[in-house]
Amino acid sequence: MARDQAKLRELRKAYVTGGQSLPLAALSVGVPEGTARRWKREAAEKGDDWDAARGAQTIAGSGRDALLTQAVEGFVIQFQAAIDQITNDPGIEALQRVEMMSKLADAFAKTVASAGRISPKISELGVALDVLKRFGDYVAKNHPDGAGVMIEALEGFGDSLSEVYK
Repeated sequence: MARDQAKLRELRKAYVTGGQSLPLAALSVGVPEGTARRWKREAAEKGDDWDAARGAQTIAGSGRDALLTQAVEGFVIQFQAAIDQITNDPGIEALQRVEMMSKLADAFAKTVASAGRISPKISELGVALDVLKRFGDYVAKNHPDGAGVMIEALEGFGDSLSEVYK
């Protein structure tokens, strides 16, 4: 029984503070996955919610700003991929490109603004991206033929903003 308690503590630690998935944590401490799931469920029934503890540990351990930055960086990667796809698709008309870029800039600004309400450093980046969105809206409305120039200017611009607002 004492050995099981030791394994249970190891499993919880690997899952909660180690950030391992439950199957990986079970494997790393040498217990069957089914046993790990049972122990986790039984702990929750006794008031020890491993998932809540893991979430708190993630925020406390890596820091809220690091967690938010990671989420925003993931979005930036997707944003850049979308820009590349729009840029390289010859079947998209200029006005359509501008509209797509405007929607992307809006989604990006909203994502960063949400994160910025929690993290002031990310908020600075949010202001910069809001300017970008407003510029995209302006170009879409007043200079639809300028889509090509706008897309060229935006390529890599997200990276330079991220460097400035580290």
